[in-house]
Order: sequence, then structure tokens, then C-alpha cells
Amino acid sequence: MMILLWKKSQSPKSPLSGGLANFYFFLCVLVLILSCAQVCPIFARAPATAKIAFHSTRDDNLEIYIMNPDGSKQINLTWHASRDFYPAWSPTGEHIAFNSDRDGVRDIYLMDPNGRNVRRMFRHLALRECPDWSPDGQWLAYLRRDDWGIYISTIDGEQTERVASPGFLGGCPSWSPDGSEIVFASTAKPAGHQLKIINLQTRKERVLLSGGRLGILWRAVWSPDGTRIAFYWSQKGIYVVNSNGKGLKRLTDGVYPAWSPLGDEFVYRRNGQLFKFNIGNRKSTRLTRGEGVNSGADWFDPELLSVQPQASLLTTTWAAIKHR
Repeated sequence: MMILLWKKSQSPKSPLSGGLANFYFFLCVLVLILSCAQVCPIFARAPATAKIAFHSTRDDNLEIYIMNPDGSKQINLTWHASRDFYPAWSPTGEHIAFNSDRDGVRDIYLMDPNGRNVRRMFRHLALRECPDWSPDGQWLAYLRRDDWGIYISTIDGEQTERVASPGFLGGCPSWSPDGSEIVFASTAKPAGHQLKIINLQTRKERVLLSGGRLGILWRAVWSPDGTRIAFYWSQKGIYVVNSNGKGLKRLTDGVYPAWSPLGDEFVYRRNGQLFKFNIGNRKSTRLTRGEGVNSGADWFDPELLSVQPQASLLTTTWAAIKHR
């Protein structure tokens, strides 16, 4: 609008001319840019302090919240009539991927850490769930429930690869910290319930752990240092196993573990509430209270960004795979 007004001022009746008109024009543009910078920042900003994202039904609707690692300052991010759940922080904390059915079909969406700028990741809707970021923040791994496959896609949704077939009721994927592998739960026959790891460069799968008929292995998540994998074993609790399949150990009752950025704690759900488990002293601290179910936690800490390798240096292998 300001540009149109400036153009009118260049008519023969205008008292402005030449350099003075150009001065007013650029002054108006500068004011517009500064006002937009204050009201609607162009780039999303990561939280300045550590935050845990999670979903909750406390207001009789499934919404996404964030809170401090001690459980304080719990804030609703989504405020939408749809079901929003399973948030996942991007590696730099500038985005949150999550599931929502706000367009009629449960799919993956992205939003800024303050809950703004919500956008759908894919043009065409499908039953995509459990988003997990690649270490370089350029890809998302997820489970498709319409064909029970593990997929990988760029965050603009333009490039997609199917990498594994976990079978009916297969579990959610988790990317290794070095970007070379993905762990997932498999129920493919005849082996039954297993945890598997696929090498993204060779496409070879290996069995990490076999549960047989003793219960579903679910929600496997890689530790930040890549040495351990935590998972839920139905009716048994939360376990941890070394990434080579050895050292299986039960930690506590509960479901859906999510590692702390340092790998010394994890958040989990028990009886509809979120708890924090300290692996060193094996003590749990309650984080949420009240009505509703709280679950699907994911933990981000900006202090670790300064000691982590640059995203461009991470060994995610998908660029190489695309050129094979």
C-alpha cells in the first residue's frame, strides 16, 4: 500500500520530486521492516533455556505443552480444537514437529517453539506418525500406518524414501546421533516382536533384541551418545540395552522413555503423569499433576548446542544415498 501511495506522489500534481520522493519512499520501507521485525520475526528462535515438550489431555482435548525440566511453567502451545500430540524438537530447537488431525487426517505438522507458524509438512495427507529428526535437521523419519512402513522425508516433504517394513503394529523410528542408522520396533512375521536397526547406507537390517511372544517392544529411542537404546517392553517396564544388543537392563515401571540431552536422565509416563528418572541414583521425580493423561515427551537444551558438532558436519548419509 505504501508503494502505491508513493507512486501516486510521482504524478504531475505531486509536490514531491526526485531525491526527496526517494527519501520518503525508503523511509516508509524502513519503518515497515522495523515494525514487522517487532511484531512477526522472520526466523524462529530456539528457547533460551532447556524445555520439555509433551502432549496432554488436561483440558479435555489433546494439546501440546512445554515445561521446564523441573516441571515448572507448563504452557499450552497449540490451543486448537484438533488432536495435537507427539512433539519432537528439531536439533537446533527452532522447530517442533508434531502429529495433528486438524485437516481431517492424522499427519505431521511443523511449528515454531512458541506455537506459531503452524504448517503442514506434506501436500497430500496420509497417516504419518511419530516424527523423529535427522541429526542435521534436514530430514524426518516417521511411521506410516496406512502401509506400516518406516519412511524418511525432507522437511519440505518433496523427497521421500521408504526404508523399512516393520509390519502390522510396528513401532516408531529413532535416528542414531551420527545419522547412519535408525532403530525401530518390528512385529513382522514369523519372528514376532523385535527391535531392529537399519543401516541407511547399506540398507541392511540387524536384530538388536527379540521379544518373541513375551510382549511388544515399543518406543525405542537412541541415547545422545549413541551407545544405548531405551525402550518400553509391554507389561515389563522401561529397559535399556547397548547399541550392540548386549547389557540388557530393566530401569523402572512406565512407558515412552525420552532421553535428556546429556543422557543421564529420561522422561517417561506412568499412570498418566510424566516423571523424570535419574539413571545414576535410579530415583524418579514427578513433573506433572492433575487430571488428564500426559505423555509423548521430548527434551531440548540450548546449552548443548555449543558443544555439539555443526549440523553440516554430521554424518547423515541420505545425500549419498540419493546419488547412488
